[in-house]
Amino acid sequence: METLWTDGALAGQTREMADLGKLLQVSMHRRHLTAQALAERTGIRTPRIRAFAQDGASGPVRPTEQELAELADALGLPLSEVLHAAQVPVPAPA
Repeated sequence: METLWTDGALAGQTREMADLGKLLQVSMHRRHLTAQALAERTGIRTPRIRAFAQDGASGPVRPTEQELAELADALGLPLSEVLHAAQVPVPAPA
């Protein structure tokens, strides 16, 4: 089953193939945002954003769920897709 990212950031890739680093890189590129610009939008320090974009959620610097929510909001991405890319369990709808 192939499910594409809603905003097309990773069009052609399944959710299973995508990771947080790739999602951030592609989304930042499409929105013409640098790590510094994204840091200013989110309040997350620039080195952390660079680490997330380079290493994803499995690197030595791991994003918190709050940081993931801030990234999703700043990039206009559904939170569920960012959580999935970071391999954080997505809560079932109530």
